[in-house]
Amino acid sequence: MYTAKGQLDRSALIKQYQPLVRRLAHHMMAKLPASVEVDDLIQVGLIGLSDALSRYEASQGVQFETFATQRIRGAMLDELRENDWMSRGSRKSQKEIETALRRLEHRLGRSPAESEIAAELGMSLPDYQALLGKVRGTQLVYLEDMARRGEDDDTYLDRHVADTEADPLNMLRDQRLRESLVQAIKGLPEREQYIMSMYYEQDMNLKEIAAVLDVTESRVCQLHSQSIARLRAKMRSH
Repeated sequence: MYTAKGQLDRSALIKQYQPLVRRLAHHMMAKLPASVEVDDLIQVGLIGLSDALSRYEASQGVQFETFATQRIRGAMLDELRENDWMSRGSRKSQKEIETALRRLEHRLGRSPAESEIAAELGMSLPDYQALLGKVRGTQLVYLEDMARRGEDDDTYLDRHVADTEADPLNMLRDQRLRESLVQAIKGLPEREQYIMSMYYEQDMNLKEIAAVLDVTESRVCQLHSQSIARLRAKMRSH
């Protein structure tokens, strides 16, 4: 899209790619705590988009949207790193939920209900659901699972939301792990299976999923966090 002088029309392109910025921000929000504001990510993402427009060269052989996506996501990650987005307490809570799930599944021989997980953690169901909303930011495979690094490493953020060539999800290319993951997903409660499918396969954000399931966005966030915790508990042996 060019002006009459043959130059890139920045205003028109920024307007055209604003939906991409919003989509990336909303998709990233499922991996972040409730304290992070999606509007802040969008504003930072727009700066990344502007930077992409300044740096893009068609001769590089990369489509602009692909290039812009990397710059937008990178700008968001830089902002999150500067603000130390996840507390040590939240990291500890994640591990406690996973540990409780492993204990219950071993004892019950099935996927435990939310109320059972809450009881195992010694808290009420509302308190447990509130905790799920606070600790969102989990993903299936962390670099620490492979490298056994300490939880205070500077790379902690990258284990959660970075999308780089070193993304640990590349591990899923291993056929045996892939097959085990498929089986683990089939073992999730039906509603959680739907959420995983809509979020990861159909690339829907939390708001869109909430509309489909006729529940609140915060409820989808809780169920997403719980689904990932269940899968991590099942896949720990890998």
